[in-house]
Amino acid sequence: MKRILVYLILFLSVSCNTDKKLATDEVFTETGKKNFKTYCNPIDIDYSYMSHYRSKNAVSYRSGADPAIVNFKGRFYMFVTRSHGYWASDDMSNWKFIKPQSWYFNGSNAPAAVVKDGKILVYGDPSGRGAIIETDNPELGDWKTNYAVLNPPGGIQDPNLFLDDDGRLYLYEESSNKWPIRVVELDTKNYYVPIGEQKDLFNLQPDKHGWERFGQDHDSDLAPYIEGPWMVKHHGTYYLEYGAPGTQWNVYADGVYTSKSPLGPFEYAPYNPISYKPGGFLKGSGHGSTVKDNQGNYWHYATMAISVNYKFERRIGMYPAGFETNGQMYVNTAYGDYPHYLPNTDVGNHKERFTGWMLLSYKKTVKTNSPVVTKDINVVDESESGFMLEQIREFDIAKVNDEEIRSYWVSETNNDSIYFEMDLEKPSLVNAIQINFQDFNSTIFGRPDHLKQQFVIESSMDGKTWETMADYSKNKKDMPHAYIELENAVKARYIRYNHVYCTNKYLSISEFRVFGKGLDKKPITPPNFKVKRQADKRNANLTWDKVDNATGYVIYWGISKDKLNLSALMYEQPNYELRALNTDQSYYMQVEAFNENGISEKSEIIYAE
Repeated sequence: MKRILVYLILFLSVSCNTDKKLATDEVFTETGKKNFKTYCNPIDIDYSYMSHYRSKNAVSYRSGADPAIVNFKGRFYMFVTRSHGYWASDDMSNWKFIKPQSWYFNGSNAPAAVVKDGKILVYGDPSGRGAIIETDNPELGDWKTNYAVLNPPGGIQDPNLFLDDDGRLYLYEESSNKWPIRVVELDTKNYYVPIGEQKDLFNLQPDKHGWERFGQDHDSDLAPYIEGPWMVKHHGTYYLEYGAPGTQWNVYADGVYTSKSPLGPFEYAPYNPISYKPGGFLKGSGHGSTVKDNQGNYWHYATMAISVNYKFERRIGMYPAGFETNGQMYVNTAYGDYPHYLPNTDVGNHKERFTGWMLLSYKKTVKTNSPVVTKDINVVDESESGFMLEQIREFDIAKVNDEEIRSYWVSETNNDSIYFEMDLEKPSLVNAIQINFQDFNSTIFGRPDHLKQQFVIESSMDGKTWETMADYSKNKKDMPHAYIELENAVKARYIRYNHVYCTNKYLSISEFRVFGKGLDKKPITPPNFKVKRQADKRNANLTWDKVDNATGYVIYWGISKDKLNLSALMYEQPNYELRALNTDQSYYMQVEAFNENGISEKSEIIYAE
């Protein structure tokens, strides 16, 4: 693979020296791998294009969902719904797609994966009935069947395979707005056939658990879905994760039940949900899997919603996870779509991997030489039935930095004459850039080999003299969520995207995000923070006084004063209706403000009965 060069402009700003020095950095090594210390959600992998509606109305969209991650001999394998293969990585940064020799013809559906006796076992037959397959060489992908079709009465939906320390194997499954999560033991000495009957474990209780309610911001009366079980054993306790209330919503989340036995009985964790991300650029963090890295730290991979072309248009996010000293499970999603440090980057506290690089691009002035597109979109629309949000049908350049992945800018043409310029308003230190390409009226299906995005990014202090920051004009990789980490911060006020080529007919970008540090003042702590639980104890109103120079706010809550592990980010608005509470639980809450210069001190902690 040809090496891709990134040119950096290094200003010695820390020492207040304005002399410029152009530096170069090889983003990729000789083997084509990125030498990054950070990542930014959604993870940038070559997501497959789905084919569900190809024969009906030719709706084309990428998707990545329901990730099942296993650590096999120090290498990570990620199995994803309907991807016609899977990904492998040594570092959770560079993911290589593997086209296996043998696999499910229609792609796996919410696949289960587990390591046993030097092999990876997988179950993901989209029919809901089939045999467990296995291989000791996942790089080659010579998967072999066990010749025993698993065929429970309702089929197998969203399976999870869990191998206990004693060598016994269990199958958990279900995806339904009616049926509960179930479990059955499998016979490891007899082709993994079930031992006995399936056992019902637990179902949703949205009347008690606010976060389990269906709809955007839990605002629907439709029956919610329980799905995506994933078992983790920690210090003798079994943590059975589950997803709810629906994959297409901003509040898609994971909760957990615990037990001292893999067969139950299971007890609802009062601190639920564990993985919850209702705000920000990319929302949702449900139907995930939790895996240990090679340093012994846990990571939670989860499904994040786009739901524009179709309700199942999704991406994958990764978050630091773990267990408190009292056994409470956590997933840290605070600033979860901002740059974080990768597993191989040493940090003092695994729970706190946020780089501190703030968003510099939010709603800044952008201009382009491309006319406004007036064409309509070709999508599968289920908004009237209450199963997805209505699409946004304006495609002007302001959509490129509004921190909403469901809106996007569309260029009239796809050639190297197109550009846009962004004014950051003040000189800032730029550390990273993320470009999120969107599929507008795409006609791509499956996994063609020629997918790529090519562009050049420039910076300027005066909007007249430009220097190259990143040159991807000869890029050969598919990078739908291109994340570019600069080796050294670049001081700039203006950023320009120069388009070269992308495979789609239209150039479409949902978000062009610039991260770094502003050189002005951080916001103050939001004054007058108040919390009032509603008569419906699943909800609470949080209010505070607006901070003039704040870009947005993050609220934190939890059931212990020293474990405020849940969070929600919002831009601009100085209030929030929290609708994710458990009725029989008291909470502690606090708020902080942020802008491009940093984060305020947190407010006092308020107790809400």
